[in-house]
Amino acid sequence: MVSFQLNGRPVNVSAQPDTPLLWVIRDEIGLTGTKFGCGIGLCGACTVHVQGRAVRSCIVSVGSVSGAAVITIEGLDPDGKHPLQTAWIDRQVPQCGYCQSGQIMQAATLLQDFPDPTPDDITAVMNGNLCRCMAYIRIRAAILLAADMLRRGER
Repeated sequence: MVSFQLNGRPVNVSAQPDTPLLWVIRDEIGLTGTKFGCGIGLCGACTVHVQGRAVRSCIVSVGSVSGAAVITIEGLDPDGKHPLQTAWIDRQVPQCGYCQSGQIMQAATLLQDFPDPTPDDITAVMNGNLCRCMAYIRIRAAILLAADMLRRGER
């Protein structure tokens, strides 16, 4: 049994400790916002937060998060009103939408580390999150809007 906090709630899972966290989140717990992309940690579709840091859940074992706090896109804001989520809608970022939960989770860590990000900051931190639809210009615009919203205290 592996125990950890998921989106603020305690969970106990019976998966083998070496099972990727992604599959526990999706298959055992049933939260499907976190997506499978490449399976080797290179595309970012599976990005979640562990102890407040963005990680690729396809290459993180569930055993390694024992006792940790894990946040998925479903837990970023229970009402879907995190500034990044509202900025994503305002800037009409998604096309197919597949990568967007991972993009938003990575961007949340970006704004934690760089509250007033420069374009170079955004490029450096978001570089490992791939978007097949090439929505990078809108992703950048949404991140800048969310940063502005956070600076103004909008939630």
